[in-house]
Amino acid sequence: MMVPTIHGYIDRRILINFTADPSAVEKIIPSVFRPKIYKGKAIVGICLIRLKGIKPKGLPDFVGVNSENGAHRIAVEWDENGETKSGVYIPRRDTSLKLNSLVGGRLFPGKHHQADFAVNEQNGKYSMDIRSSDETRIMIEANETHLFNSDSIFETLDNASGFFEKGDLGYSPNKDKFDGLRLKAYRWEVRPLEVLKVKSSFFENEEVFPQGSVKFDNALLMTNIEHEWKSEADK
Repeated sequence: MMVPTIHGYIDRRILINFTADPSAVEKIIPSVFRPKIYKGKAIVGICLIRLKGIKPKGLPDFVGVNSENGAHRIAVEWDENGETKSGVYIPRRDTSLKLNSLVGGRLFPGKHHQADFAVNEQNGKYSMDIRSSDETRIMIEANETHLFNSDSIFETLDNASGFFEKGDLGYSPNKDKFDGLRLKAYRWEVRPLEVLKVKSSFFENEEVFPQGSVKFDNALLMTNIEHEWKSEADK
């Protein structure tokens, strides 16, 4: 699905990242993709992003719309023209903006589920509780910190930052194809978050992810990032 380049601002973006059993991930991604493996593990996660001033590039900022959004992501690879490409497969998107839920998969890539977002952010503390129209739930409590999670498979903030920066191209299911959308951040800058609580009914569904097959790894924070969304060819 090709749409005009979209411009706006990432007011806040939290990436909650987990390691997962590759065999579990292989069962839920389309055959065109394969899990991107890091130290023997698949990498999955949730993106919680507040967008501001979103509108077609070239229009004035005052016509833009704001929204809270959540996306479940899986790091993937695929072969294209003899090269290995990488990005993320996005099996699920949730949004606070009714417009997104109406046009997602029609005028904008990826189906979006309508959801209620309860968000509290103050003094470097973040509390979010997202409940979707189909009862899917995401919850996180986290604090800003200067220390990257010492138990992370990535070991350092730079390693994690480099891995997720390469996941700028996302594919979302849409009927019999996958809509491609690339995030072009005008600058890439992440900070660590200390996660106190995290819940995802998607990743906690043991019919999809057997008990023990998904483990929290780290969380990253981005704020005040000007950006564009650009369409890519469907798969």
